[in-house]
Amino acid sequence: MSARLMQGNEAIAEGALAAGVRFFGGYPITPSTEIAESLAKLLPNVGGTFVQMEDEIASMGVVLGASLAGKKVLTASSGPGISLKQELIGYASAAEIPAVIVNVQRVGPSTGQPTAPSQGDVMQARWGTHGDHSIIVLSPWSVREAFDVTVKAVNYAERFRTPVILLTDEIVGHLRENVELPAEVEVYPRRTPKTSRAEGYEPYAPDDDLVPNVANFGEGYRIHVTGLIHDETGFPSGSPKVTREAIKRMNDKIARAEDIIEVHQEFMDDADFAVISFGGTARTAYEAVLNVRKRGHKVGFVRLITIFPFADKVIREIAGKVKGLVVAELNFGQLVNEVERAVAGQCPVKLCAKYDMTIFEPEEIEASIDELIAEVNGND
Repeated sequence: MSARLMQGNEAIAEGALAAGVRFFGGYPITPSTEIAESLAKLLPNVGGTFVQMEDEIASMGVVLGASLAGKKVLTASSGPGISLKQELIGYASAAEIPAVIVNVQRVGPSTGQPTAPSQGDVMQARWGTHGDHSIIVLSPWSVREAFDVTVKAVNYAERFRTPVILLTDEIVGHLRENVELPAEVEVYPRRTPKTSRAEGYEPYAPDDDLVPNVANFGEGYRIHVTGLIHDETGFPSGSPKVTREAIKRMNDKIARAEDIIEVHQEFMDDADFAVISFGGTARTAYEAVLNVRKRGHKVGFVRLITIFPFADKVIREIAGKVKGLVVAELNFGQLVNEVERAVAGQCPVKLCAKYDMTIFEPEEIEASIDELIAEVNGND
């Protein structure tokens, strides 16, 4: 396939189609609107449906309804819209409804700076809705990876029957690059019941991977779907035992799947220090690492593709090998708290934060690296 000049948001739309998404419900909001615009044009060509709803809450509701009816679904928004979707993201977690939610981040809180880049929704992605829920959060750093990660997000939503958040940012969303998209991708199919007998069917009885095989609405099975804690029949239960088992299973089904944790590392074989970043900021961090290495310092590069579940084991191992870590993120400091938790005091962790609606320059991250090296070497 020939190369195409494509925007990150457009690549997300293409990735969704390749993974089998056939329903989009959304509401325009910068800097994510191009995803809706692209799918409005492309979905009808493959027998899919695009619906613009009256607001972000309705958008989330309609995609969950379409998912329950058997469609692979996606919605897209930015920080303020994602805030409005939170109640139904929690509902999707409890009812185990597959859905992909794209958040093209911009400066907040509230309406903030509508078109300015930010990475301030990291903790919202993890804990935006209430309760002891688990979540999968992925973040690309290029246009091609926006396509690839969208395919993974759809597959993970189907594999684990859970909402998956694609946490991108204005940098990647509006970036244009020449990309070659694959003719085919690996697609995870919608899970189906293991029995053809609708009578006595328990939709929330889990498989060996702790994920249930809930039938689609309209296929002859009797299904009760609720946000209340329920037993394997799908009906609410006031039992402490059922509550404990249900919450544990919904968290364990994701926590035990270590294969979904993806981390990109470079220059780590000889690294004395390392920079950890993600998304659009990682592009600048990579340039900063290259520049510092040219000056003779052994600095490695670590990029989180899977933000949650967090790569605790990987970060812990890195922390045991280096003298210090810099965390570069386009916010007041969010990912750094997860890094510090995983490091558990093995080495110093320095935050390189920026939150003035402008992107990083390599020199700014280089300065933080130099400061850390001076601090650590001064203590040796």
